[in-house]
Amino acid sequence: MSSGSASAFWHPFADMSVVAGHDLVIASGSGARVTDEEGREYLDATAALWYCNVGHGRAEIGDAVRRQMGEIAAYSNFGDLATRPTLELADRLAAMAPMPDAKVFFTSGGSDAVDTAVKLVRRYWDLVGQPERTVIITRERSYHGMHMAGTALAGIPANRAGYGPLDSGVVNVPWDDPAALAEAIDRIGADRVAAFFCEPVIGAGGVYPPPAGYLDAVREVCRERGVLFVADEVITGYGRTGRMFASEGLEPDLVLTAKGLTSGYLPMGAVLVAGSVARPFWESPGALWRHGYTYSGHASAAAAAMANLDIIEREGLVAQVRALELSLTAALVPLRQHTWVSETRSGVGLLGAVTLEPAVLSADATAMPRLIAALRDRGVLTRALADGSVQVSPPFVITRDELQALGAAIDGALTDVGSTRNVTTSSAGDPLLPEVTSDEAGGFGSSDDRLLADVPPHHGA
Repeated sequence: MSSGSASAFWHPFADMSVVAGHDLVIASGSGARVTDEEGREYLDATAALWYCNVGHGRAEIGDAVRRQMGEIAAYSNFGDLATRPTLELADRLAAMAPMPDAKVFFTSGGSDAVDTAVKLVRRYWDLVGQPERTVIITRERSYHGMHMAGTALAGIPANRAGYGPLDSGVVNVPWDDPAALAEAIDRIGADRVAAFFCEPVIGAGGVYPPPAGYLDAVREVCRERGVLFVADEVITGYGRTGRMFASEGLEPDLVLTAKGLTSGYLPMGAVLVAGSVARPFWESPGALWRHGYTYSGHASAAAAAMANLDIIEREGLVAQVRALELSLTAALVPLRQHTWVSETRSGVGLLGAVTLEPAVLSADATAMPRLIAALRDRGVLTRALADGSVQVSPPFVITRDELQALGAAIDGALTDVGSTRNVTTSSAGDPLLPEVTSDEAGGFGSSDDRLLADVPPHHGA
């Protein structure tokens, strides 16, 4: 922690009146751990900002970038220009995409991908002779980046506050109700609605997995009404949920990706576009889409992405996420015994949250900051989410032992800040354990031996 004069660096999402001069400077990382400049090691509970899927310190990615920079670091991809890594990455992502005949538009990150998608769906409808279809529907609790379009789309009111009028063509619906989406489209008029933007798992809004059947239902609502379905997989893409894409099987019209594309080794995003949506742009002479970024398809970032995807595939990290899903749940569920905890959420890959009681948060505005600080003191780096939850989204290379240590650290930190544990017992006489459901239902499997093997140190008395 820096104690000298304040740097000129303006931190994102920070109260600079508090942060200035008190930077925690991360100096190195390996696997699921990072080390600060003073030599203290931390378990990275958030994969930095949802993105370091393959873990820290992957020299293979750095070597790929170095080789590319030794040839040509980057060049404009506007017009007919291209670099070889950009073309190869586009073809690789198109082959992976959860929709047919995909095309790939590169951006500099997730917020760029969201803005790109908003412009793309409106321009698409204009090209096919329905320019009045401009309304975008999103969900409460949703987060879609912090550019102007993404800020307007957000279902987190605090992220929209203070900016004045944004985009009047945006409508929010409840996050968990397909009927509400259908009602909104019918009320507005399907002939005015361009698209529905949907995070398969709500991320920054609090890690809310979809209710059973929700994604299939909203996809069908959109399909029946001719509304484009946009899967915002900036967080979930490239394995975070135990599948390469959380929208597999839905055949979305667009998929927005970033973060895990390069595991954060270089900034990059990609919009995967179904062939049916790309067709008017690709097959209509003169239909120039006046959109793009200086670094769209950046050659060195593409090299980083290719190396990152190589690691994910070679090491079977998507399957590793599935294998660790139960371990994460086993680490988090016992925390419900705490008086300060209202619920824990997990069960979809390596995504989880520990939510504090609203009464605790309203009574003490320092409760969450103190908890995050207590976790840091215990060697865990994480952050608070919009709904008063602690974020849990570690690198895919985290071990079962490290997940248990993470649960134990949260348990201890809660006690440090004033929470108490009420150890409960089930009717069967066993201490509180995760409920077991079928794999087909998105749960944790049915092996009692496997379940018990994942019981963390803070479980029981």
